Amino acid sequence: MRVVIQRVRKASVTINGNIHSSIGPGLLVLLGIEDSDSTEDVAWLCGKICQLRIFNDEQGVMNRSVADINGEVLLVSQFTLHASTKKGNRPSYIRASKPPIAIPLYENFLTQLSNSLGKPVAAGVFGADMLVALENDGPVTIWIDSKNKE
Repeated sequence: MRVVIQRVRKASVTINGNIHSSIGPGLLVLLGIEDSDSTEDVAWLCGKICQLRIFNDEQGVMNRSVADINGEVLLVSQFTLHASTKKGNRPSYIRASKPPIAIPLYENFLTQLSNSLGKPVAAGVFGADMLVALENDGPVTIWIDSKNKE
């Protein structure tokens, strides 16, 4: 399971010309799921995301988490995070999970993230063609793979 986490001032998802969800200051989380992922990956990543200290304190030091600042989170599924570019110029997405495996893990991730933060998490729509807009704050962008815990 892979995530790209972006500290944002604001972010939104638009589907078919309509804003589906939006947030103010907080995190945009892009989530990629592969067949070998499990609920243990979900739990570990949700814990990391909620406690990741990438927001500034009074001294301007990145020492606060999204929970500490009462920030918002927008979760968007993104199968392209598992793209393989080793051969040729056309990425292969063979490692990305198909909906029967990915959707339950995505929904579990959304629920667990919301429970960990103690408030609702905004989300895109799994499998939809989405326009994601964001104002990256910093910029701060972090990539985490649950297979590289150590």
